Amino acid sequence: MNDKIKRLSVFIAGILMIAGCSGKLAKLQKNGTVQEKYAAAINYYESKDYYRAGVLFEEITPLLRGDSTAEKTQFYNAYCNYYQGLYQMSSYLFKNFYATYANSPFAEEAYYMHAYSMFRDSPKYDLDQTSTLAAIDALQTFINTFPYSEYAPKSTQNLIDLRNRLERKDYQRAKQYYETSGVTIANYKAAVIAIDNFMKDFPDSPYKEELMFIQLVSEQELAESTIFKLQNERFTKALRFYEDFVDAFPNSKYMKDAIKAYEAAQEGLEEVNELQEKIDTQKLEIKEKTAKAKEVAPTN
Repeated sequence: MNDKIKRLSVFIAGILMIAGCSGKLAKLQKNGTVQEKYAAAINYYESKDYYRAGVLFEEITPLLRGDSTAEKTQFYNAYCNYYQGLYQMSSYLFKNFYATYANSPFAEEAYYMHAYSMFRDSPKYDLDQTSTLAAIDALQTFINTFPYSEYAPKSTQNLIDLRNRLERKDYQRAKQYYETSGVTIANYKAAVIAIDNFMKDFPDSPYKEELMFIQLVSEQELAESTIFKLQNERFTKALRFYEDFVDAFPNSKYMKDAIKAYEAAQEGLEEVNELQEKIDTQKLEIKEKTAKAKEVAPTN
């Protein structure tokens, strides 16, 4: 029972302390001067109470334009948002600070934090990556603008992390097309095209071996499922994919299945060519018979 009372007492004390701080903040907002609010905001900030510091910084920022403390207020306010995990807002505020105080000793750090906030806001690889592309652009711009910055190495690593995220996203998309390819021919085609694009964007990817194998199998399956007039082209393409795969990964763990796909494509191509030869022969015979019939037909 005593332990429960003790925990309850600590909880109540905490509630009262929060209420007291909130009351103090509200009173300061209502009656405090700009200088008092600024001093309190700095004190809150140094105590890592970023919410209350941010409330006051936000309030006094419009009142300090031209004041010597305006620069520091805007810079700290941006950090208040960053430390609260409000990365979109901190990115905006850091960028705005840089645009306003380009000659400030904090300008370089502000531009980096603008880009880094975007990096922190970038989602997991399996979600929409629009913001990731924006973060990559911001980080690359920072590196180009401040190539010798102390933040440049970290920015480079951030770039690598984001590009790896895009790489994994594209890898999963291409693989998903293949894994659902039995549903429709369009998925086979989509897998082949997606892998082509992936290879252009990530030529040295660790996923290259697996995707080249998937592309070979997808093209071979596509050739078997497609209409006759396209089969020759697609079987031939599958054979070329096999040659490229073997050249790139002669000791691949997928080699056994790759050979099966190659043999199926080769057999399919031979059957297509044989059938095409029969069709061409029949067409020629029909053409010859038609010509002979015209020769013996009576003329008026």
